[in-house]
Amino acid sequence: MADPIRVLIADDHTIVRAGVRMLLDTEPDIQVIGEALNGQEAVDLAEKLRPNVTLMDIAMPGVDGLQATRQIKARFPDIHILVLTMHRSDEYLFEMLKAGASGYVIKGAETDELIHAVRVVAQGQVFLYPTIASKLVNEYLSLAVQRNETGPALSPREKEIVALLAEGYSNKEIADQLVVSLSTVYTHRSKLMTKLGLTSRHELIQYARQKGILRDS
Repeated sequence: MADPIRVLIADDHTIVRAGVRMLLDTEPDIQVIGEALNGQEAVDLAEKLRPNVTLMDIAMPGVDGLQATRQIKARFPDIHILVLTMHRSDEYLFEMLKAGASGYVIKGAETDELIHAVRVVAQGQVFLYPTIASKLVNEYLSLAVQRNETGPALSPREKEIVALLAEGYSNKEIADQLVVSLSTVYTHRSKLMTKLGLTSRHELIQYARQKGILRDS
């Protein structure tokens, strides 16, 4: 039989710790090995007890859950952090994930869901409460759309060269218009195509139209 999952509970509310302990102790494959009243105690007990999973509240006096998570993951990367909190804010979610947390569960979740989350995180996987997972996906999609819409910033000279290339001017004609050497135009063109991720003049024309870079005829 495999060793039980060793769990440390960090929460400043006695009734929460007691309830979670009672819940987890009913599972034969999970063992609660300690309780911490705040983030500093969580760090100290993590070092002393080396749990597989630390259930971490966020809002605690002194060293909070975010600071404790950073310290534990920096010193003991094999200890998995499962956030158990009342906070649904995107800010808390992203900060805890960046700090190294492997899971995020809202207090008030179904008991079976918390138990499942402990097992998932103990295996080195990620568990996110459904509404939290939805927020994460939406944030990712929003950033992806924003990156696609904005694209890399171009300088006034770069925009000018893009416009001339898209309008069909040759490299020599562009050099004459801008009063620069032909090699300078080649260099600008090469760097622009790489910067914009384009491979042909046709793609560059489409890009210029989408961005409104083409000059008035």
